[in-house]
Amino acid sequence: MTTVSDLLANAQPGTTWILDRDRSTVTVRNKTFWGAVTVKGTFSEIEGAGEVTPAHTIAGHLSIGAASVSTGIGKRDDHLRSADFFEVENHPVISLEVHGATVTGADTLDLDATLTVKRVERRLDLPATVKLLDDGAVRITTKAEISRKEFGVDGNMAGMIPDTARLEGDAVFTARAGDAP
Repeated sequence: MTTVSDLLANAQPGTTWILDRDRSTVTVRNKTFWGAVTVKGTFSEIEGAGEVTPAHTIAGHLSIGAASVSTGIGKRDDHLRSADFFEVENHPVISLEVHGATVTGADTLDLDATLTVKRVERRLDLPATVKLLDDGAVRITTKAEISRKEFGVDGNMAGMIPDTARLEGDAVFTARAGDAP
């Protein structure tokens, strides 16, 4: 098995890695009904890219279409797109910028990232698991708990929605054609 340290040390700096949208997911989970039920929203519009830097760390970004959120219930999805939550007409993109990474184990690292929602930026340390796939692609999986209110995503009717939301990302990147990993 190749370790994260080996992947970073042996990767060709400057190689562009493109997000494979078909094999990647971004979700948000939040309790509702005073914590009794969990609502899961999946974003279907995601794109991104990354690279290994000359310092053998990671830099990259994800762009998430806020309007693409889907919980499977149309009326709830429309409410999530409204000014009460994501306000997609004025803030169509949620972004995650990765500035670097620190290896923490054989297949783990901490990503130094900035999450931007509704033009509010917050720096995050995202623990992630990295796996080299059989086809040469790399899967990075992470999750974090954030405060919705810090990003202006409130919409808390009658106090029934706790503030903490869980973000989950499972991103698969493949080397751009012509670039050697």
